[in-house]
Amino acid sequence: MEVDFTNPYGEEYDWLEERYRHLTATTFRLLDVKTNYEIDVSLVDDETIHEINRTYRGVDRVTDVISFAFNDDKDPSHAILNPEVPRMLGEILICLPQAKRQAEQIGNTLQRELSFLFVHGLLHLLGYDHMKKEDEEIMFPLQDKILEETDKK
Repeated sequence: MEVDFTNPYGEEYDWLEERYRHLTATTFRLLDVKTNYEIDVSLVDDETIHEINRTYRGVDRVTDVISFAFNDDKDPSHAILNPEVPRMLGEILICLPQAKRQAEQIGNTLQRELSFLFVHGLLHLLGYDHMKKEDEEIMFPLQDKILEETDKK
């Protein structure tokens, strides 16, 4: 498992790289994910996420997190030649300014909000969704469980 972290905001947010690795490890353990995946995660600004949201989702506003799954092709004939080499699972873009606003608005710490957004994006990469009520009832408690498990350690 590899987490490639891009942080244009400086040293103040470097701690997130280790936090995201830990959250990924907890998620993979709880979901019994055995594939050696690589995940790209980037902190972005309002303008960047707004443009991506408009271009790729047709939604003309700032959002908190967007994920792009690179593993949508579930064709089993695409076998892994070398299981030691990570397969790209996808990319998670987290809007830092929006995360700050949301944390303040709902009374979360910034660490909790940024952790939640990462786990939310990671679960999307792993195929979870919340478009239907029955899917939401699976995904949202799972997010909470992952965050609780991570915070125990």
